[in-house]
Amino acid sequence: MPLALSAGLLTLAPARAQVRLPRLVSNGMVLQRDADVRIWGWAQPGEAVAVSFLGKTYRATTGPDGQWRVQLPHLKPGGPFEMSIKASNQLTVKDILVGDVWLCSGQSNMETPMSRLRDKYPDVIAQAANPRIRQYEVPMSYAFTKPRADVTGGSWIAADPQTVLKFSGVAYFFAREINAKYQVPVGIIKDAVGGSPAEAWLSADALKQFPKYEQQAAPYRDSAAVAGIKQKEQAAIGSWYRQLHQADQGEAPGQTPWYAPTYAATGWKTMLVPGYWADGELGLVNGVVWFRKEVEVPAGMTSKPARLELGTLVDADSTYINGKLVGTTGYQYPPRKYDFGADVLKPGRNVITVRLISNGGRGGFTKDKKYELTAGGQTLDLRGPWQYQLGATVPPTPGSTTFQYQPGGLFNGMIAPVLPYAIKGVLWYQGESNAGRTGDYQALFNGMILDWRQQFKQPNLPFLYAQLPNFMAVRKEPSESGWAEVRDVQRRGLALPHTGMAVLIDAGEWNDIHPLDKQTPGHRLALAAQKVAYGDSKLVSSGPLYQAMQTAGNKATLSFSSIGGGLVAKGEGELKGFAIAGPDKKFVWAQARIEGNKVVVWNDQVARPTVVRYAWADNPEGANLYNKEGLPASPFTTAADALLQGF
Repeated sequence: MPLALSAGLLTLAPARAQVRLPRLVSNGMVLQRDADVRIWGWAQPGEAVAVSFLGKTYRATTGPDGQWRVQLPHLKPGGPFEMSIKASNQLTVKDILVGDVWLCSGQSNMETPMSRLRDKYPDVIAQAANPRIRQYEVPMSYAFTKPRADVTGGSWIAADPQTVLKFSGVAYFFAREINAKYQVPVGIIKDAVGGSPAEAWLSADALKQFPKYEQQAAPYRDSAAVAGIKQKEQAAIGSWYRQLHQADQGEAPGQTPWYAPTYAATGWKTMLVPGYWADGELGLVNGVVWFRKEVEVPAGMTSKPARLELGTLVDADSTYINGKLVGTTGYQYPPRKYDFGADVLKPGRNVITVRLISNGGRGGFTKDKKYELTAGGQTLDLRGPWQYQLGATVPPTPGSTTFQYQPGGLFNGMIAPVLPYAIKGVLWYQGESNAGRTGDYQALFNGMILDWRQQFKQPNLPFLYAQLPNFMAVRKEPSESGWAEVRDVQRRGLALPHTGMAVLIDAGEWNDIHPLDKQTPGHRLALAAQKVAYGDSKLVSSGPLYQAMQTAGNKATLSFSSIGGGLVAKGEGELKGFAIAGPDKKFVWAQARIEGNKVVVWNDQVARPTVVRYAWADNPEGANLYNKEGLPASPFTTAADALLQGF
């Protein structure tokens, strides 16, 4: 971190008469072993501060800026320990461990908590009692005028079957593996924000390299203007919802509400669930559509706790059974898993009603998800015809400014306060929000890695990241893909030293941007860590990575690194996922075969191949090039100029 920025950070917290610590330096913290560990805080200018830890005392005097700092020598793993900080008052920090600290950042797939995964990993959660794995969750906070001196909240928590539900799923699986492998405590600093683009995580210094984004951030440095925008947009959205409620015939005053079990839904039409009403007679409308299904519930399912699962819904729902509200969700992504009490279901006829709000686009029920009612060990399948009725039609929801996504805001609010804290490395899972702007992303991604290394004063800081998984519908023919472009940027990022990448094209879900498999990315990031951060040079930590292409006649021969024990086509049958093009750049599917440690690719209709692509699709189903260690090859294009800079 440059000295000028460091000094700026030190002056942001107001000086106080008594010694005060940043929130990260608190009970239960994990300190980084074998590194320069800084302990810092604030007190009255000129006040003498003594920090006692492991039998030694370190002294500092608070400067005119109100901040003090001491540096501890390289620590050995262990604990729990206590630390005493004395000035005009005395503080004690308890239950301190020394081990490895990982900053885990990015967007929603890093943010996704174990609570979202409890049905997939019940045994993992039940066995999560490990006080040597801890997490600190940094609350979402953005700032545009200057970097924050401290995070806005949070505390260190140790993993147990209850607290682990708050842990990042990816980070927990990573930490569990690192803890088991190296037998040291592992601290996770969860510092992620759903939907965040890369530019939001850049420092002010780094943004100077990107005039377009620096200009975009400029208006938000005016706090009064930001407050005015918020007030105006909140008023517009509030008005939209009031208008929607007033127009909704299903909640009209003086009549039986449509969720009531006594309501007679005569004249309602039917639609197959799951599906989207834009594909049917109703067409593309926004507003409220009510759905209703009558089910016969056997007596064995009643008088017992029950669960209703409705996949994911677009966008917001309020869901009733027999007139009782059993669950509500305000946006499209969370799975609808509504648990309710034993008094809701009754033998015989039961009525499920969903009030579904479409804010914009295609509203409905996401396909290929679970739609079922479960109780007493029995399950009713809810797929099939549902009745529906339009409650209200309104224009799409007014747009609003996502301030946390603006350039530099998250760095100032969530990274800057963490910079003095010593870390082992960074885990990063992001890119979804930059798909479609890939020329920019190449410079932003590389720039961010270099920026963070400078800011943390660790030029060799290990930076390990998850490549985007497979997502969206499968296409039968070769096509362009924003997600494939992002994956290729991420692959090319490995040219920076001390980086590692987890390939995840076999770990996603076509219909969910938040795949439930968080163990695979955690495991593959742990493999990358073992090689990049822990120095296990013999470990095969990655699947095959494209290196070079040679052509002869109509055949292209590809060479790879990270082949491990050798290249294989996973599963039965031929090697798949390759497309080839000649000078006309028109891609067609190619035949491919493994010859030793290389892959030969061709299509008899392409006489002079110039470009080969592998797994180049949003959802590259069937791509099956692996190494014998079971790790998938990264998607790639052989075109050196595939991605043009956006600046």
